[in-house]
Amino acid sequence: MKLLVTGATGKLGSMAVEKLLETVPAENVAVSVRDPKKAEHLRARGVDVRRGDFDKPETLDRAFAGIDRVLLISTDGDNETRIRQHKAAVEAAKRANVGFIAYTSIGRADDSNIFLAEVHRATEAAIRDSGIPYSFLRNNWYTENEIGTVQAVLGGAPWLTSAGSGRVGWASRRDYAHAAAAVLAGSGHENTVYELSGKPLTQEQFAAELVGVLGRDVPMQQVDDETYASIMVGAGVPEPVVPIVVAIQRGIREGNLDIESGDFEKLLGRPAEPVGGVLRGMVSELQSGNN
Repeated sequence: MKLLVTGATGKLGSMAVEKLLETVPAENVAVSVRDPKKAEHLRARGVDVRRGDFDKPETLDRAFAGIDRVLLISTDGDNETRIRQHKAAVEAAKRANVGFIAYTSIGRADDSNIFLAEVHRATEAAIRDSGIPYSFLRNNWYTENEIGTVQAVLGGAPWLTSAGSGRVGWASRRDYAHAAAAVLAGSGHENTVYELSGKPLTQEQFAAELVGVLGRDVPMQQVDDETYASIMVGAGVPEPVVPIVVAIQRGIREGNLDIESGDFEKLLGRPAEPVGGVLRGMVSELQSGNN
């Protein structure tokens, strides 16, 4: 059986490939990447490296040829671009007679009103309509998404948020990657939906975990969206990005990422790594200058 991971030189994809290679022979693993030169290290280990550009469907036909199961990792970009790219990938998978698609979606994609959910609703619908058996891996928020705020705190800033009392089921990128690898290489996952979420925490509870790592107080600054946007601009966040980060705070405040689930245990045999442990590694890397 031939397994393929798209976006395999990205942070999530590379972790998923590494996890697959612990149990799957390299000759049974393929990767689809825009620039094969960046995957030469995988080719040297026996992985089948293929060029696949989501903006060039003809390359996807070749990338997916002879593949049994695909891990489709969502792309980056604006919503319209991502929906177009994902649909092109699903259509190519159908033409190639791929037998299974695992797709990295977002928490509660079917009813979430966070702006990112539009992409995932459209992609999940395209996969369902294709008739290809699927598993939707509805990832909650990555702990690593908070690296900028953690870095600011290390520099003496308060923990800044406009998310109010909204809770988030943070989990590490590694746990999401390992869950994806388990579904891709496993059996019995056809037409399933997994809500992958860590223990939901408020911003205050998350900051308290950081206090435990740093051994000092972390002041909290709860502000409204307008103030948050102004501070982001002042901190150097590019103006086109500011509405996005504000929308994320609003989405958290409205409860879109407050998801309790035992699906990590189903796939990994354990809960997601607690936030404190992930933060400890993150702070260590930041302080050593590796991030």
